Amino acid sequence: MSNWQLADIHHLGLTVADIDRSIEFYRDTLGMTLIGRRPCVEEDYVAKQTGYAGVKLGVASFRIRPDSLNSLEIVEYLNHTGEPADTSTNRPGGTHLCIVVDDLEAAYKDLKLKGVRFKSDPVEIMAGPNRGGKVIYFFDPDNYVLEMFEPPQKEQPS
Repeated sequence: MSNWQLADIHHLGLTVADIDRSIEFYRDTLGMTLIGRRPCVEEDYVAKQTGYAGVKLGVASFRIRPDSLNSLEIVEYLNHTGEPADTSTNRPGGTHLCIVVDDLEAAYKDLKLKGVRFKSDPVEIMAGPNRGGKVIYFFDPDNYVLEMFEPPQKEQPS
């Protein structure tokens, strides 16, 4: 038996090509709160953690709610830059971030006017535990797949 346990999810990290462009997207377009920005991180522990000697990173972190432990961390490799990943959702190892919204139709219309790219129009969930909710996939500036989810309306007692 192990003497440790999982406690929570702290953050999701995304590697981006241009941190300023991504900050603008996540803060200004989506409305997340920027909670920290480190323009150039180059400590030895980061080189050990990432496996890239002498690595330099730009890092920014966001939260949707100030009281949440969960955050989104975006990282730009200022050196040791790799090729963009294939972010197709059907590829093993692919990921997406799902964000809960209170009005998917309004969010979709607003973000579409701001030039955000979507895979489809909003889709109603027709089966399963979220039946009656709505979902949609869209893309950040690096083609990372994001999902917006509007939970189904709870029936009010009569």
